[in-house]
Amino acid sequence: MQNRSRIEQWPLQIYSSALLFSPIRSLVRNQYLGKIPTWIKRSPKIELDWGSLLQTLEGHSGVVNAVVFSPDGKLVASASRDETVRLWDTETGALRSTLKGHSGGANAVVFSSDGKLVASASGDHTVRLWDTETGTLRSTLKGHPRGVSAVVFSPDGNLVASSSVVPGSLDYTVGLWDAETGALRSTLKGHSWGVSAVVFSPDGKLVASASWDWAVKLWDTETGALRSMLKGHSEGVTAVAFSPDGKLVASASWDKTVRLWDVEIGALRSMLEGHSGGVEAVALSPDGKLVASASWDKTVRLWDVEIGALCSMLEGHSGGVEAVALSPDGKLVASASWDKTVRLWDTETGALRSTLEGHSGRVNAVVFSPDGKLVASASGDYTVRLWDAETGTLRSTLKGPSWEVSAVVFSPDGKLVASAWWDKTVMLWDVKTGALRSTLKGHSERVNAVVFSPDGKLVASASWDKTVRLWDAEKVLSITEWHKTVRLMTTRASPAIKVIDLPAPASYLTFSADGTHLASDQGYFELGQGPRSVCLALQSSGLLYIKQQWLSYGVTDILWLPPEYRPTCYDVRGNHIALGLASGRVMFMEIDTADVGGPKHRGGCQ
Repeated sequence: MQNRSRIEQWPLQIYSSALLFSPIRSLVRNQYLGKIPTWIKRSPKIELDWGSLLQTLEGHSGVVNAVVFSPDGKLVASASRDETVRLWDTETGALRSTLKGHSGGANAVVFSSDGKLVASASGDHTVRLWDTETGTLRSTLKGHPRGVSAVVFSPDGNLVASSSVVPGSLDYTVGLWDAETGALRSTLKGHSWGVSAVVFSPDGKLVASASWDWAVKLWDTETGALRSMLKGHSEGVTAVAFSPDGKLVASASWDKTVRLWDVEIGALRSMLEGHSGGVEAVALSPDGKLVASASWDKTVRLWDVEIGALCSMLEGHSGGVEAVALSPDGKLVASASWDKTVRLWDTETGALRSTLEGHSGRVNAVVFSPDGKLVASASGDYTVRLWDAETGTLRSTLKGPSWEVSAVVFSPDGKLVASAWWDKTVMLWDVKTGALRSTLKGHSERVNAVVFSPDGKLVASASWDKTVRLWDAEKVLSITEWHKTVRLMTTRASPAIKVIDLPAPASYLTFSADGTHLASDQGYFELGQGPRSVCLALQSSGLLYIKQQWLSYGVTDILWLPPEYRPTCYDVRGNHIALGLASGRVMFMEIDTADVGGPKHRGGCQ
């Protein structure tokens, strides 16, 4: 089931991606193990057995804000910041229809009880009702003065309730709409801050609204009158849910608690404490005996409704890995994390060698010096730090402006460090003294990536301004030295010698071994002029890198990466690849590029 989509789109990947990323104990994998391409010399560590994941539905071009099943379970609807709602077949994973019409991101989506309608709430101030079968727009509900963040059908499907919690919005209301005509039935006013969630009671007679004003309010759907106000939370209320019998309401808050309320009398029944972070979601089991809560403390907790006690805590989440780097000899891997540390691991055993602590903000990038003796890390605490790879001790701290550092790299001779900053600059530092040598200015947005050419003569930088700029490192340093001679305290930037426009911001840059080509996750670029075509030149340059969902070599996509194995960061050292995943895992692969180069595995220009 998991491999279905990749096989349908790229049939030949059944012999590489589908087999390689199937669990160790998979019967199909073991039967056809000999079919895995020989150029995969070292495979990543894979789970022993199939997990619970059945399908990954891909197609949105923006963040997915909400997802919901149809009542019969045959469809899934997803709402995205790309301004669309998509309907998917749960059996095949195929896209059934794309609902277009919103002019702002789709924040929420819900099916009617009979599954015939889909309601979507958007930042364009509207709720739209769509025909599930045909995908056509049935009606547009207008009335909210700001973006709409939540929407729900009444149990009988006759009413739609919507609310807004857009930052800066002055819309503190809940709207009740006639699902058949699209007419506004009533506006529920009373909250003094944005409404974060809204839900109908099982019998449809009440609506509960949760707000950042710390309160939950219960409203009569027939008259629009306020029935009761549930007060007690000391921070904004993020979620609310009714018990199946409608007698209880559970509310979740940023005050780190879940509270259970008696609907009839509006009194607090119990307060569930234990989370160490704000609680974002809450749900009751179908029998009403359990409450599940999800928190920013990276745990899900299950509670007994009757006694208000914790039943179990489901742990396992860890801080995401923001960057990984392999040492030149391939024996160590460094990983940088949101937990403000850099960790050094033994690639052979996977054992933790040392933890580099000292940053006061998340660590965005990490790299080894060419001789493997130093590790440089870039952080949101406005510093670059140089560490001794052997002992784990801090060697020096490079402090720049009060802006986050997004990338760091050593020059090929190890004498310089280049750092990319959110203040739109690249800075060159002397490794031995820690002194700032030069500041490269020219980008109009923050800089994401920076790299030296193999000979150290060029510096390439990529920015959110959708350009790559090439700088003459020798010229920049000579200008800086001249200014130092006449004792000017500020450095002067040299203009970029080449600017490459990109379709989107690049997050990764690498030079080919001969320095004639530059590859990024946004494309390939020939830096010099010559008689060869760009296609042939790139094939001969031997670049191994990640391009969106592919592991690529030159101009050829060679291995499709499933969503759960797509790295948030990676590093290539020769034929070895280290992948840092959002789950916190670090994986290793080795590719025989000489074997990949054969006609059986290579394609033409794409």
